[in-house]
Amino acid sequence: MGETRTKITLVNVTDFEMAHAGLIKETEVRQAIVDAVVDTGAGHLVINEALRAKLGLRIIGNRNVTVAGGARNDCAIASGVLIYWNDRYTSGLPLVLPNEKETLLGFIPLEDLDLRVCPLEQKVEEAHGNEWVHYVR
Repeated sequence: MGETRTKITLVNVTDFEMAHAGLIKETEVRQAIVDAVVDTGAGHLVINEALRAKLGLRIIGNRNVTVAGGARNDCAIASGVLIYWNDRYTSGLPLVLPNEKETLLGFIPLEDLDLRVCPLEQKVEEAHGNEWVHYVR
């Protein structure tokens, strides 16, 4: 087994809303397609400082996080992104680890996108086929 990766598109939520309101052109919405490492040990989406700057996300706070190996780090929280996987989408506040080499797609957005990880095949797929299932209780 190796690492499971998947392509996701990250979109600056503020830009998206401003384009919807006609305040900027749709072509001005900052976004990036990334080859994310699927990390079910991570809770959230994790990006690095370079990707945060490219997307134009503000730092809105800080949180203390435990990284692989048990070390504790102070970690920035960025403003919102839309996370697209094929025709599915969710939103979130990414954690920003400045020197992280990879974008990590954690279990919270995976669950919200109704995706499952197939580590033996190193792929991500719809958990319920074409049906997108959300649990509310």
